[in-house]
Amino acid sequence: MPYVELPRVRLRFTDTGTGTGSGTDAGAGTPLLLIHGWGGDSAEWRPVVAALPPGRRVITADLRGHGESSTPPRGYSPADFAGDLAMLMSWLDLPPVIAVGHSMGAQIVVALTAARSDAVMGLVALDPAYGADDAELRRIPGEQEQLRAEGSGWAARFVDGAHTSATPRRVRARHRRLMSAMDPRVLAEARDAMYLAPGAFGPRAAAEAMLVTLRRPVLTVMTSLDRAAWARRALPDPRSRVEVFEGCGHYLHEERPEELASLLARWLVDLEVSPEP
Repeated sequence: MPYVELPRVRLRFTDTGTGTGSGTDAGAGTPLLLIHGWGGDSAEWRPVVAALPPGRRVITADLRGHGESSTPPRGYSPADFAGDLAMLMSWLDLPPVIAVGHSMGAQIVVALTAARSDAVMGLVALDPAYGADDAELRRIPGEQEQLRAEGSGWAARFVDGAHTSATPRRVRARHRRLMSAMDPRVLAEARDAMYLAPGAFGPRAAAEAMLVTLRRPVLTVMTSLDRAAWARRALPDPRSRVEVFEGCGHYLHEERPEELASLLARWLVDLEVSPEP
């Protein structure tokens, strides 16, 4: 995998396929930018990329502090991650992309779109780390204290709770291993920025206020009916869609990559041939 040296971080990324951002078939159209979540890395997208129709240009990256990218001393908010990606997109001279984010990655693609709407044609949010209800928000400060006290071991146990009985053992083991290797400072700062810091849009009301400003269609895939119902109310663009992968754990793109790739391909074709309202 190649690297790019940005002003404050060295990012590892991949750039595959030959799509140029034009055309209406499922393979040659708008490039996809795939963004992993909290404590993950870009390799988790490989099953989805393998299941996509051939030819689609796909860019993935290890976020700062994750995978094989470097770990700066600060800068772990969604806006910081999005700033790195915007520079990567400029360095690659990309046309407008479909930005796909899982969990924290969904916050990042929202932040990217808010800052650079010219660079994003549409968004895909997979079990996004926004829209937290009151019960979740009450838990987070105590969880952050535990994370800071116990380190990445706590995070590894926390991520175990994101799986279901249907989650493949290899997915469980992989994320436990990744999380255990993370710098606890990065994990804590990133989670603070998502939910607790001024301007955080992880809470439900703040997410609603942010989403309504995007002026871009969003395909949201949730793993529960109640969160899906909330997302349908929060997305004003008539081209937006909300789907539910019931019985699936948090890492739905690794549990059901073929199903997700098929859904993405269909939505992309519809989006590329439909004019903006």
